[in-house]
Amino acid sequence: MPVFEYKGKTLAGAAVKGSLKAKSKQDLERVLRQNRILVSSISKKAPDLNIKLGTGIKKVEISRFTRQFATMIGAGLPMVQCLDILSSQMENKELAKIVAEVKEAVQGGATLSEGLGRHNKIFDQLYCNMVEAGEIGGALDAILVRLAVYREKADQLVRKVKGAMVYPSVIVFVAVAVTVGMLAFIVPVFAKMFGGLNAELPAPTQIVLKLSNFLQANFLYIIVGSLGGFGAFLWWKKTPAGALMFDKILLHTPVFGNLVRKSSIARFTRTLGTLLASGVSILEALEITAKTAGNLVVANAINKSVVAIAEGDTITAPLKESGVFPPMVTQMISVG
Repeated sequence: MPVFEYKGKTLAGAAVKGSLKAKSKQDLERVLRQNRILVSSISKKAPDLNIKLGTGIKKVEISRFTRQFATMIGAGLPMVQCLDILSSQMENKELAKIVAEVKEAVQGGATLSEGLGRHNKIFDQLYCNMVEAGEIGGALDAILVRLAVYREKADQLVRKVKGAMVYPSVIVFVAVAVTVGMLAFIVPVFAKMFGGLNAELPAPTQIVLKLSNFLQANFLYIIVGSLGGFGAFLWWKKTPAGALMFDKILLHTPVFGNLVRKSSIARFTRTLGTLLASGVSILEALEITAKTAGNLVVANAINKSVVAIAEGDTITAPLKESGVFPPMVTQMISVG
């Protein structure tokens, strides 16, 4: 079922926009009229690049749900009716089922944040805390809009980071494959030619020939050893000490290190800023941000900031000590 973007106004004159799935423009226009929205334009949305959550639900679908939910709440529709409309319009049956369960929880007397929190694999702690702050502050529509913007930018950042890592990854893979191919198939041909010359070969050539002979004689052992080493690396990376050491090394690797550092800092600042603007307390916001940092070195620095604030100190000292955050970031936070 295609997705259409629409713009219009409520009966009170407030401008609204969003996107919904419908069989046709006419069906969507009929649904919007039933929801008391005067449509000014409808256009078919281009397909998105989707990233799965590992549950059959894509991140972009959660972002779209949040945007649609915010638009409906902002238009003055009752919460239960919004959830009912969204669950019936969703193409993803699993997400539709979850939204329907959230609707039933709200009908049963639970708050929206409590209903969402029952599905923490889909709606994480950050999501639920922001919704709870919106419910307490009476600004759920504004919080949902802010949350939708945050998720859309976060998804865009992930796509950019993955896109930036494709080129160096392909270069490394091709370089390794070409090197192994030359040592296994091309160098032996030249070795036979050199053998008939009965002349002393230069040292670099001898090294290449020895590497080729070693690869051919121990090819099976190299494959098994590489697989075993990779398995041991994965096990080590899952341990607390190994994960911390890996993240430290990752931050200092050429090309990838700078990319990881910038993406972690961008995620930290955007998440913390969104939570604080939504009314979440500074300590709780930092604790949530640490869990979503994506790097243990950054997360440890944030957790030290929580301790520092609790003891009456500033937030910036632990961030400076980590050596991850640029001076501009710590200075801006210090000024704030």
